Amino acid sequence: MTMASKKIKTLKKGKENFLKQGFKEGLQYLRESKTFVYAVSIVFVLFILIGYFVPAPELIEKKILKFIEELIKTTEGMSWIELTGFIFFNNLQSSFFGMALGIILGIFSVIVILANGYLLGFVVSKTVSTEGILVLWRLLPHGIFEIPAILLSTGLGLKLGTFIFKKNKIQLLKEFSQKSLKAFLFVIIPLLVIAALIEGTLIILFG
Repeated sequence: MTMASKKIKTLKKGKENFLKQGFKEGLQYLRESKTFVYAVSIVFVLFILIGYFVPAPELIEKKILKFIEELIKTTEGMSWIELTGFIFFNNLQSSFFGMALGIILGIFSVIVILANGYLLGFVVSKTVSTEGILVLWRLLPHGIFEIPAILLSTGLGLKLGTFIFKKNKIQLLKEFSQKSLKAFLFVIIPLLVIAALIEGTLIILFG
């Protein structure tokens, strides 16, 4: 084996170890943050139910329908690659800010989860009312990876905001931020990539 081949092999092994270690540490921090993830999950489910069962005020309904209409227009005619990229970067932005802006007492993280839960409940309600309950089997694959990614990121954001109530505020803020970023890079982003690939493919195939 030549020196060049050995060097390439060493670099590849180092990269694999880096990714494995990053994933392991990110997953560990998510386990440590499970209480916060459970909390945002409960709020998420609650607002799905509210969005589904409680009729929206006329003004809010109009705004949601306008938002959905504009979204459809924006993505209309996109290729699979364009659509997948669009979905990924939108989810990436929502998840990242849901985590990073949790620094403000976790308030923004809660707002993100409230909005997503209510919107999902509203959309499911409208879809079921027009196409029947069986349409849920078509909608389910869209959220299989996307929803867990959003719940994880907002759960991290909620935990991040708790630094203000601790004694060693600056130290814990730094620690929470670094660990949250690692979890985001090595666990949440891969989930968002898979979610975008699945959702983009389903939309192209079935509309």
